[in-house]
Amino acid sequence: MEGAVVLTEKEIQVLEMIRTNPYLSQQDMAKQLNISRPTLANIISGLMKKGEILGRAYLLPEKDTVVVIGGANVDRKFHIEEDVQFGTSNPATISISVGGVARNVAENLGRLGSSVKLITLMGKDSDATFIEEESSAYIDLNLVEKLEHEKTGSYSAVLNNKGELVLGLANMSIYDLLLPNLLKKYEVTLLNSKCIIVDLNCPKETVAYLRELAISKSIDFAIVPVSSSKMKNMPDQLNGVTYFICNLDEAETYLNITIKQKADCEKAVELLLKKGAKNVVLTLGEKGVYIGNSSGIKHLEAIEVKVVNDVTGAGDAFVGATLHGVLIGERFEEAVRLGLYNASKTIESDYTVRHDLTIEELINWRNS
Repeated sequence: MEGAVVLTEKEIQVLEMIRTNPYLSQQDMAKQLNISRPTLANIISGLMKKGEILGRAYLLPEKDTVVVIGGANVDRKFHIEEDVQFGTSNPATISISVGGVARNVAENLGRLGSSVKLITLMGKDSDATFIEEESSAYIDLNLVEKLEHEKTGSYSAVLNNKGELVLGLANMSIYDLLLPNLLKKYEVTLLNSKCIIVDLNCPKETVAYLRELAISKSIDFAIVPVSSSKMKNMPDQLNGVTYFICNLDEAETYLNITIKQKADCEKAVELLLKKGAKNVVLTLGEKGVYIGNSSGIKHLEAIEVKVVNDVTGAGDAFVGATLHGVLIGERFEEAVRLGLYNASKTIESDYTVRHDLTIEELINWRNS
């Protein structure tokens, strides 16, 4: 990948004219700039190739959009009513909701006020329709592709009577097809985004492609693991990764180390920073998080959870609020604290993405 796009003085002038009036004719623009129409046509062609304008009427790309790439699933949660008994039938209730790490993060961001586009794959089935109905109020789904002979991703969770995960079953094979060639159709959107977020449902080559794309134009880039088994999709080096957020198991798998003590947590964050990540968060559940960047490594306590209702979605809530915080200008540590609060309230909620989430609520909590 080449370095960040450099614009000539004339290209900058043309962009400013288009911003003022996107329907101005080439003849009028050429006259105002005192250049020939063929020269102007060449400038416009160059701006299109650089991703600075889009197609007819010279539509300007959206510069403040967050693009999230990865899983969008239907979650089925089986809540066991009594103590878990293996090898026999357990009385349980079932709830069905939308999920997927990328989709959950995107909805958290959307509810907090970010402009969010989701890139994912779905089947042409009822699960896809359900996801669209539940997500479209907060997420732009125009970049979602539907495949004729594939099933929409699904995740089934078995929870004990304390709301803790006993067993998770993931049908995510459709995301193996979420390859760079598909994403290249949306390269202009990606190159002009405020931030690119990818979950590790995506193949390794896709994560590598997005990292290089982000480097090419100095775009904020965040990687969000899905599970320790998906760490195989991580890039070997983390240069260009602005935010890397993982839990203890995922860090152990990626770094091939054992994490037991406080010193091990600090060492893990240090190793991730040495691999090139700019900001690192190591999450430890009720034991809080370790954060690290060029300013050093620090531990932050978790926010007390009054009643554990359902832990599903807490990690995605943490990621969504943390990234929204930094994207609106919060200091990294303060953004992480917003993430910790959102995670705690999500655990207390009945929903994977809680319905009472707003940026005003997060800020009011911090100021209280």
